Amino acid sequence: MSQRPPATDWLTDWDHLDPRWIENPFPIWDEIRSSACPIAHTKRFRGAYLPTRYEDIRAIAYDPEHFSSRQVVVRDNPPPVEGGGAPPITSDPPRHRAARMVLLPPFTPQAIDKLVPKARAVCNELIDAFAGKGTCDAAVDYAQHIPVRVIAHMLGIPDSDGDRFRHWIHEILERGTTDQYALERGFTELTEYFRAHMLARRAEPRDDLITYLVNAKYPDGQPFKENHVLGTLRLLLVAGIDTTWSAIGASLWHLATHADDRRRLAADPSLLPTAVEEFLRAYAPVTMARLVAKETTINGCTFKEGEMVMLPFPAANRDPAVFPDADKVIIDRKENRHAAFGLGIHRCVGSNLARMEMTVAVGEFLRRIPDFSLAGKATWSEGAVRGPRRVPIVFG
Repeated sequence: MSQRPPATDWLTDWDHLDPRWIENPFPIWDEIRSSACPIAHTKRFRGAYLPTRYEDIRAIAYDPEHFSSRQVVVRDNPPPVEGGGAPPITSDPPRHRAARMVLLPPFTPQAIDKLVPKARAVCNELIDAFAGKGTCDAAVDYAQHIPVRVIAHMLGIPDSDGDRFRHWIHEILERGTTDQYALERGFTELTEYFRAHMLARRAEPRDDLITYLVNAKYPDGQPFKENHVLGTLRLLLVAGIDTTWSAIGASLWHLATHADDRRRLAADPSLLPTAVEEFLRAYAPVTMARLVAKETTINGCTFKEGEMVMLPFPAANRDPAVFPDADKVIIDRKENRHAAFGLGIHRCVGSNLARMEMTVAVGEFLRRIPDFSLAGKATWSEGAVRGPRRVPIVFG
C-alpha cells in the first residue's frame, strides 16, 4: 500500500486503511459510537460515511432504495466498469432476487453437510504436515488453505491453483483498494480464468458449481448471461475464501492468546457451536459498503447522493446497546444475533458453508493440538475483509 496521510480525526477524517485501524479498530468504533454524532464522515474515498451503531447499520442495510449495492467496497478508485459486477451482492432489486435464488440450493444445510468429510480430510492433511514440528503459522499453514480447497472442490477447479487464488484476492481486496492497476489486473486475470472453465463446462458438463451456473436461467426461462455467470463465480471464489480463512484465523488467534478459553473448548467440544458464533460476532471479518442512490437522513445525519457508506458489520457486533459485555468474548454466550453475515437482502448466501468450515477447522485443530500459544506478533489484513495474515504459534 502506498503511503497515506494519517487520519487526523476519526469523526471527520476516518480512514480504514490507517495502520491504527488495521491493528486495532475497536477503540476507534467506540470513540465514534459514543460521540454526539455516531455516524462519521470523511472526504477521502470521494466522500464516505461511517455508521457505528447496530441500529443505524441495520437501517441502511434494509434500505436498498436509498443505498445501492452497485458499489460494495470503499476504495480510492471506482470499481472496474466492465464485467457485470458480482451478482447477487452487487445487484439491487428487482434483479437481485433471481441472482440470489439460484444460489440457495447449493448452500442449504443439507448440501453443506455432505461437504463435512471433505473439510475434515483437508484439515487433517494440513495438520499432518506440521503436527510434529512443534510450531506453525495458524494462518499461513492452516486457515488460508481450508476454504480454498473446499470451494475449489465445489466449483470443480484444481485446488493446486490455490496460490493463484490467494494472489488474486490480495490484488482485488487489499492492493486494489488503493492501486487501480492491481485491481484491474486481478479482476481481469480472475475473469479469464473462469471464462476458460465456463467454456469447458459448456462443451463437457460436470457435476460441479460451474456447470450448475452455466445452466442457470432467469425467471423468464432465459439462460444467465455470460457476465452474470462470470461475476457470480468471481464472487464465490473471492467471498468464499478470504472471509472464511479470516474467521478461522481470528478464532485460532483468540485461542492462542486466551488460554482459559482454549483449555475449556478443548475439554468440552460441545461448546464449539456457540464458540463459533461468538468468534463470528467478536471478530466478524466482513465490512461491506453502499452507494448513496438518493439523499436521505438517518439518525440526524444527511447522506448525500453519490457518496459512499461503509457498513462495518464488525462494529455493529460490538455495540453495547445490543450485546451485553460487547467487548468480551464469551464462548458460551446464549443470545447472539450477530451481523457477521450481513443484514438485509444481501445477507451471506454462504453462511452455512462458512459455519461448517469454521466448526470443522477449529474443532480438528483443538483435537489434534489442544495446547498452543502465540509465538510472535500476529499481522492483520487491510481493506474490506479483516483477519490475521500471520499467526505464529508454538505447541505445548
